[in-house]
Amino acid sequence: MSQTSPRHHDEHSEAIGFAEFVMLCAALMATNALSIDPMLPALPTIGRDLAIAQPNDRQLIISLYFMGLSVGSLLFGILSDRFGRKSVLGATLALFVLSTIACALSQSFAMLLAARMCAGFFAGGARVITIGIIRDRFHGDAMARVMSLIFTVFIIIPVLAPSFGQMILWFAPWRWIFWVLAILGAAITSWMLARMPETLHPENRLPIAPRAIAASLRAVVAHRSAIGYMLASGVVMSGLIGFIVSVQQIFFDTFHASGIFPLAFAGIAGSMGVGSLVNSRLVQRFGARRMSQSALIGLIAVNLAHGLIVLAGWEGLVSFILFQSLTMLSVAFTASNFSAISMEPFAKGAGVASSFQAFLTTIISVIFGGAIGHGFDGTTLPLTMGIFLCGTIALLLVLWAERGRLFTRPGHAAQRDRVSESVPR
Repeated sequence: MSQTSPRHHDEHSEAIGFAEFVMLCAALMATNALSIDPMLPALPTIGRDLAIAQPNDRQLIISLYFMGLSVGSLLFGILSDRFGRKSVLGATLALFVLSTIACALSQSFAMLLAARMCAGFFAGGARVITIGIIRDRFHGDAMARVMSLIFTVFIIIPVLAPSFGQMILWFAPWRWIFWVLAILGAAITSWMLARMPETLHPENRLPIAPRAIAASLRAVVAHRSAIGYMLASGVVMSGLIGFIVSVQQIFFDTFHASGIFPLAFAGIAGSMGVGSLVNSRLVQRFGARRMSQSALIGLIAVNLAHGLIVLAGWEGLVSFILFQSLTMLSVAFTASNFSAISMEPFAKGAGVASSFQAFLTTIISVIFGGAIGHGFDGTTLPLTMGIFLCGTIALLLVLWAERGRLFTRPGHAAQRDRVSESVPR
């Protein structure tokens, strides 16, 4: 299953089949979607129950989770480079479950926000360590393909999550969303401990020493392509965060369509699943750079057209769903590919690189995405123009990373034979 060298073909790396590996990685990365999307239908109820005065302040339940996620992402990859992926991942997942229980027991808005930040902090381990595990076994276009397959499975969660949250609200108080999340988190933790092998080989373990960590971080920052794509990824994801934190208000307050919110959200999120599936089929043929750069240009064009429609006064529920679906389709082609491109140079120190990548992309997306969401004024214009601006900045960053040359495919001739021999079809 590994493509990097023959020594990876041992009894540990083959302990889990490719299909189960993809499913388990998807479940691990889905812990974040499970912690975010089911909350969206519950935000008005939580606001009333905890006496949240300003409607836009309810967005903090989402954005502070992302803030905790960014800080946790910086730490746990480094720990996994020293102590191994599995043990650190198991510990962070257990603490994530405990933090989620604290959310369920919160009696004030401040307590809920603190517990949400803690949950996001520990969920950072699931995110970065899973990416480190994937990088231990794949690289280049092969890693982009695996990431896309994982994202295709993972996207089922945000498609169904708002309906899942709404269903719980029909039968139980909002606190039961957190109780069910804790149960699911415990189940995923048990599956990981029982089936996931340790993928970090002893020769690739790094000591926790400030000098060694600083050297690894310098290598990431000094690599023009890696840092350029990390920054671009964070800016693109800002649009996604802006959508997530403001979409409930757009459906409930702008279009007065709360009844169809779960179904419409599923359709918009489902377009990301379609994009990820298509990307997984085509990325090894056309290359991660060509696929992601084309999608980024498409994202800019879609939101420019959307913004003009809003300014012309032609915006309606149908046009919003259509343009946001096209936007999420474009994001699907950028997310996994940008991640794979930025991680490609780092076989050794993948945990540090993954941690820094997750921290940087998340903190950028929280700051700018939170600003987009907080700018909600009762219309869809702040979201649309925010995504357009983010896409334009991301394209400039990609141009800088590639020294002005788009649609290239460096190293393809050297990788082609190796990938075709080693990656499961």
